[in-house]
Amino acid sequence: MPKEKLKNFLDESGRLKSFPAKRKMKLYALLYLSGKIDSRRAYTEREIGELLREWHLFDDPATLRRELCDYGFLLRSRDGRTYSMNEEQPTEERLGL
Repeated sequence: MPKEKLKNFLDESGRLKSFPAKRKMKLYALLYLSGKIDSRRAYTEREIGELLREWHLFDDPATLRRELCDYGFLLRSRDGRTYSMNEEQPTEERLGL
């Protein structure tokens, strides 16, 4: 569903052209990106950055990583070395969408 809502923000390859400014669309973008992350593994900061770079065109993986953590899609280890998917993923309903 998020991909349909983001049609104005995605290029023909499904990459985000820009990060939405409005909260609702931003959350759809985060839902979309979270679907690109393998929930069975942990990523280093560099690896998660590389993965996010594949799915956006505005070259700001740090902002995307931070937003994914802030909204509870990603969890960061205490030492800050690894990132993994939160088992309790935010849903459209929980996010108020």
